[in-house]
Amino acid sequence: MTLLEVIVALAIFSIAAISITKSLSELISNMPILEEKTMAQWVVDNQMVDVKLNPVFPDVGRTEGQTTLAGRDWYWRQQVVKTDDDKFRLVRVSVSDDDTFKRTIAEVSTYVFNDSK
Repeated sequence: MTLLEVIVALAIFSIAAISITKSLSELISNMPILEEKTMAQWVVDNQMVDVKLNPVFPDVGRTEGQTTLAGRDWYWRQQVVKTDDDKFRLVRVSVSDDDTFKRTIAEVSTYVFNDSK
């Protein structure tokens, strides 16, 4: 009876070890994607902070630029859209890893208030 119990315990352990190994390999394979998305989110957040701290009410239109973070070049696009209320503007910032914006990695939108009117 003891040998049978050991064989069953080893079978259970081997199934658990295989499951853990598979989970870890999937996690490790997703690390570059998660790192890229995190860096892009930081870039888009930095651009949005610049928009909010700028004392000048943004003009309607599109602006593009480039920044470097963590040794990589990131391309951002800021689009300002007029709203129904003249005191507000919708600001949308997108980030890509190429200047053609074939693939947008992160995007954030916010409203900016003009308190001078």
